[in-house]
Amino acid sequence: RKLPLFASRVIYNCKPLHLTVNKSYFNSVVFSPNGKILASVGDSTIKLWDARTGKEITSLAGHQSIATSVVFSPDGKTLASGSLDNTIKLWDARTGKEITSLTGHQGWVLSVVFSSDGKTLASA
Repeated sequence: RKLPLFASRVIYNCKPLHLTVNKSYFNSVVFSPNGKILASVGDSTIKLWDARTGKEITSLAGHQSIATSVVFSPDGKTLASGSLDNTIKLWDARTGKEITSLTGHQGWVLSVVFSSDGKTLASA
């Protein structure tokens, strides 16, 4: 199934990017800082897509439940993902390997975001 992903309607000449997915929804999508990669979550995996072609690059597996949020660090080297398994995972954006799992949450992690300098990760 192809799921269209539309950029904001305020962008002129906007065309949908069609991603072929097994699910009918995404919980979160984000572009890499250079705009070449799109990361999405819709189940327990994080998928990386070529933002120009819409082809899947790789899938990052490690969460034990639905991933709810994904974000690139400002330098584009790290991905952070939050999940209903109460964890945040940090991933090497180039290799797709898990760097670490942060387990301090008492409940679901619904949102993750890096500070603009990339030194702090906030979650809720």
